[in-house]
Amino acid sequence: MQWRSAITEADAMRGTEDDHTFYATGWTISGLATLGTIVAIWLLGI
Repeated sequence: MQWRSAITEADAMRGTEDDHTFYATGWTISGLATLGTIVAIWLLGI
């Protein structure tokens, strides 16, 4: 039994490297915003 790749021809032509960069950047910004909110609440004692 052979496994089939989930990459379609369109994905192979377009490439996925940029998607990974945007995905990681988005999660990093989201994480920093969450941490910033937690620290701000902690410092302000809200």
